[in-house]
Amino acid sequence: MKITLVAIGKTSEKYIAEGFDNYTKRLSRYCRFDFKVLPELKNTKSMPVELQLQKEGDMILAEMVNHQECILLDEHGKLYTSVEFAGLIEKRMNSGQRDMAFFIGGPYGFDERVKAACHGKLSVSPMTFSHQLIRLIFAEQFYRAFTIIKGEPYHNP
Repeated sequence: MKITLVAIGKTSEKYIAEGFDNYTKRLSRYCRFDFKVLPELKNTKSMPVELQLQKEGDMILAEMVNHQECILLDEHGKLYTSVEFAGLIEKRMNSGQRDMAFFIGGPYGFDERVKAACHGKLSVSPMTFSHQLIRLIFAEQFYRAFTIIKGEPYHNP
């Protein structure tokens, strides 16, 4: 199975990039994990939020057509425990699904058109994290999910 994480903008914090790279290397044992960065918008200080969401939405919608299932990481999405998330991934793998993409929006979230076009929304936590930090947290949860699926000792119930 190929899993793609799509995010707006490069990872600017070194510690986040290093942690993310660590988990993506670990994930290579279990699946094809790709990370795609969509370019961050320029000159946004005077740009209305609605216009930023629209422009980011255009890029996200163009990327969504490349994937079989598109899930948004959104604060209003469904909450899963780590075991439930592993079950979701395992169910998709067992059904023969070849591709899943998860999307991290910019600092203001997602345009309404993107929300309407996605196949689902997932919340990582009721707490709010930066769109940079969520990359690391989500990569760790993917790694944890695969260790749960394989019955490996990384996850302690």
